[in-house]
Amino acid sequence: MRIISERNFFEPRARLLIQLGDRLIKNENIALLELIKNSYDADASKVSIKFTHPTDKKKGIIDIIDDGIGMDIDVIENAWLEPGSDNKAKLFRKGERTEKYGRLPIGEKGIGRFGVHKLGNKIELVSKKKGGNEVVVRIDWNEFSISKYLKDARFEVFERTPEYFRGGRKGTRITISDLRNNWDRRMIRELYKSVFTLNSPFAKNGSFNVKIDLDNNNLFEGMPKWEDVKDYALFYFKSKIKGTEIIDFEYRFTPWDEMSKLNGRTVSFLDDFVQNRSTVCKSNKKEDPVNLEKNYGDSPEPKRIGPIEIEGYIFDRDKTLLELSKVQGRQLLKQYLDEQGGVRVYRDGLRINEYGEKGNDWLNLDSRRVNTPTKKLSNNIVLAVVELKGECSQALVEKTNREGFIENEAFYDFREVILYVLGLAESLRDADKDDIRRTYNPTDKQEPVTSRLSSLKGFVVKRVKDSVISAEIISQLDEIERDYNDIQEILLTSAGAGLTLSVGMHEVHKVLKELMVVVGFEETPDKIKDLVKHLSHLIKNYSEILKQTGEEEFSLKELLKGAEFNNEYRLFTHEIDLFRKYDLRGDLPKVSCAKRLLLGALTNIIDNSIYWLEKKYKREMKIDAVYKKKMFLDIVDNSDGYLDIIIADNGTGFDIPTSKVTKPFVSSKNGGMGLGLHIVNEIMKLMNGKLVLPDFGDYDLPEEFKQGAVVVLKLKK
Repeated sequence: MRIISERNFFEPRARLLIQLGDRLIKNENIALLELIKNSYDADASKVSIKFTHPTDKKKGIIDIIDDGIGMDIDVIENAWLEPGSDNKAKLFRKGERTEKYGRLPIGEKGIGRFGVHKLGNKIELVSKKKGGNEVVVRIDWNEFSISKYLKDARFEVFERTPEYFRGGRKGTRITISDLRNNWDRRMIRELYKSVFTLNSPFAKNGSFNVKIDLDNNNLFEGMPKWEDVKDYALFYFKSKIKGTEIIDFEYRFTPWDEMSKLNGRTVSFLDDFVQNRSTVCKSNKKEDPVNLEKNYGDSPEPKRIGPIEIEGYIFDRDKTLLELSKVQGRQLLKQYLDEQGGVRVYRDGLRINEYGEKGNDWLNLDSRRVNTPTKKLSNNIVLAVVELKGECSQALVEKTNREGFIENEAFYDFREVILYVLGLAESLRDADKDDIRRTYNPTDKQEPVTSRLSSLKGFVVKRVKDSVISAEIISQLDEIERDYNDIQEILLTSAGAGLTLSVGMHEVHKVLKELMVVVGFEETPDKIKDLVKHLSHLIKNYSEILKQTGEEEFSLKELLKGAEFNNEYRLFTHEIDLFRKYDLRGDLPKVSCAKRLLLGALTNIIDNSIYWLEKKYKREMKIDAVYKKKMFLDIVDNSDGYLDIIIADNGTGFDIPTSKVTKPFVSSKNGGMGLGLHIVNEIMKLMNGKLVLPDFGDYDLPEEFKQGAVVVLKLKK
């Protein structure tokens, strides 16, 4: 027997609207911004937000008034009173623009009206179209808590002869009372910041202005404005990207008047620096362009990112440097950049929420800066805006809760484009920043090795409790510093020594990096002592490059174990499985060469593997793939008179032609020096050996390493 229920439909509870508002609208700030955006869609030129007694929720009133096209009874009944209405979405799809300012609707989800009951329990809406009557809607949201079903919660809707919008005026007024929260100083100031970043600070003459009117304007006192700090910006950049190409670019370095020893400069789109980098590529794939015209949708309804414009200012917060400037408002600079620095996104002139907000490092700028603090931009030294066109950027879809874009493929490509342009600006700024430091603020920041040695000494003092051992380590570090300075002095006075100096610094950085990790959580000082001794030998070996290279006879098995030892903590931290096939080998012939230099070469290769294994891991995790980082080590006794050290991984493989990877300063790493494999190649030449990048199949390797990188060091027996 089959009994069919007569209740085959949803009957929503009245409190559903209140619950939706609470879930979809994050806070009062966003609620008001949604109502402001509704005014934008209504072709308004100005919006006034008036607060009366906002700190007392019982007496408080919020008035939002615009001069837009207004609504008649038909629009109220068939659009405004239908939450989730697709009225604006239809206009957007058709490309229908507003009559006066030619705007496409931005509030196409139909959820903006939920903002009103996020703010207060009682609402009166008065709206009037040109030549029509006023329409009035009065809602008490408390009724929605009392009534059982949505259809039972009633409110007033009627037309009347104009009482508020008289004299031919038109627009919409929303009055909210019985506020749900007291507006404290913090909330008011947050709203102020959000409203005044709604339009780009670089916009010249906007057609949409918002005014906040308080009965206590003291709440706004002391808030820094863009006009207070913009003259502190030393660097400016602007770029336009279309398809895969940068079609316009400008960079400016503008020293303050007080920097009379420096000349400003401008780099344009026609400069070789930009022309050689005009194709926008992904940060981890130098030969993989990002195409803003790519269709992320389907044939009948294509969705693209469309053209992008990026414009920004970069600041220098160095205290000594700022003291040079006579610009007023220095004390406000730090406050402004801490609160409002970062990269914001605007579509059709209106800001997309969340991006550029304090604490939202959506481009990972601060994370990038950790490894190279003097080279990379962070959110608190840059103020930039990204401009999108609404009709061309359908692939970037706003989240329902208005907290940024849905993180789909288009969003990640969008980020890549922004980071690429920021990378160009960073490279140009670095040269000018170095000139500033050399001229006005020479510090040990220009000497990363000595600076790190100093930091390491501090670590040792704090972490190594045995005073005798601590003193021994400090003594060796002092000797390292003296040797390094001696080498630097020789190199700086030698022709063509710049590259050699970079090589030495690069190698020392590798060991210092491992030392920093070890000192962080090594219980006993033995490992520290061994690494410091290795660093001392490494420095001495680089001094020998200028004279002659000392050789010794040793076992390659022991050398590989030493390389593992030196990188033990990094391999452990990155959870890399190490396959030691060489352990299964019997006795092997010994080799005679500079052991410490060869150990440095191995460290470089392992360092590269760790970097690209981590890159692949992060990429695979985004698509929930099962992936385990692995590295393979072996030694092969070849019949050609060489012993071959094989280092392989299951990472990304080489993403630039193998013919170029050993050239100096060629790197696909973000911020990479491009010296690692060049150093290895030079070391192998010095020892009459070879660096080989074989094809898979040239050596007996497990199948799982087929897509990764394979490097072979060939040493004469």
